[in-house]
Amino acid sequence: MGRELVGFLGVGALAYAADLTLFLLLRPHLDPLPAKALAFLAGCTVAYLGNALGTYRRRSIHLRQYGAFFGVNLAGAAVQLACLGVSHHGLGLTSPLADTVSGLGVGMVLATCLRFWGTRALVFGTRG
Repeated sequence: MGRELVGFLGVGALAYAADLTLFLLLRPHLDPLPAKALAFLAGCTVAYLGNALGTYRRRSIHLRQYGAFFGVNLAGAAVQLACLGVSHHGLGLTSPLADTVSGLGVGMVLATCLRFWGTRALVFGTRG
């Protein structure tokens, strides 16, 4: 499982870079929400392909698998938003540092755990 986790995290880093890069390229030309939506979709696609062809070594690409993968990633995004919402609105921690720690720190760690489990169990069916 160690190699699997390292592969998953490596692919995730590439997907994050794709998401961030595309967002930064699109943002001057689009409103933030459409720019982020397109960047998120691109990041999901990079992550799916990296996991399907690398970490989980699937040679065939299935639209159903991609749909499940996209759903798992949406759930991860919801976890990050929930952490940010609880911290910012529930606990009143409204500084930029608090928002960063809750959304990109705590939220990212919890979302990554969810994504790893979901990708492993629900998308590629790897048990172990």
